[in-house]
Amino acid sequence: MLLDLDISKTMRSGQREFHLQLNYVSHGNRLVILGPSGSGKSLLLQMIAGLLTPDSGYLKLAGRTLFDQQQGINLTAQQRQVAFLFQNYALFPHLNVRQNIAFGLRRGLFNPRPQMASETVDYWLENFGLESVQEQKPHELSGGQRQRTALARALVTQPRALLLDEPFSALDPDLRIHMRKELRELQERLAVPLILITHDVDDVKAFSDETLCLKDGHIDCARQQIIQSSLAPLP
Repeated sequence: MLLDLDISKTMRSGQREFHLQLNYVSHGNRLVILGPSGSGKSLLLQMIAGLLTPDSGYLKLAGRTLFDQQQGINLTAQQRQVAFLFQNYALFPHLNVRQNIAFGLRRGLFNPRPQMASETVDYWLENFGLESVQEQKPHELSGGQRQRTALARALVTQPRALLLDEPFSALDPDLRIHMRKELRELQERLAVPLILITHDVDDVKAFSDETLCLKDGHIDCARQQIIQSSLAPLP
């Protein structure tokens, strides 16, 4: 199974509280988490990545326990070996494409050198069609090139799973269609488990083996049933 969890989390800001309470098991290699802003999507993704800790329960990814309150297990973000692609890609503006990709492999305190030799980086530059722009900075790239650079940096560490936070929201409609197709083909070729959060039903149609619909911190069972029924093949 890809994801197995039974978790709760309460977030407080001033006098406001948000309660996330989820019990869910997924079995496909791709899971899309769908819901409006404020439904708890990003909160859940951050807990899977180890950036936030649930208040109680357990969380397993690809058969591996990442968090279990009763057993005292809470792997660090590094120990979880998952790649997190942020919505704005979070590329380093002062580093070129090659350096940004190599950053995932760095050891120590210093940034990768602009022309550092690495067969691993060469592999991802070639696979993502970024060889011709490897010396350019993020502000010199197209939206698609920035996304591919961020994906290459995420995958260079050979993660156990890829977590995507609204990866297409910043792209124009035509590029969004192209990048959905490109990312799906890439995920199928690499066979890396994928969890994607979105508010766009078109992302569900493009990626979903399974869909988890959230609303106000809980599973939106009614919408989940509608979504899955709409994706079922015709008899």
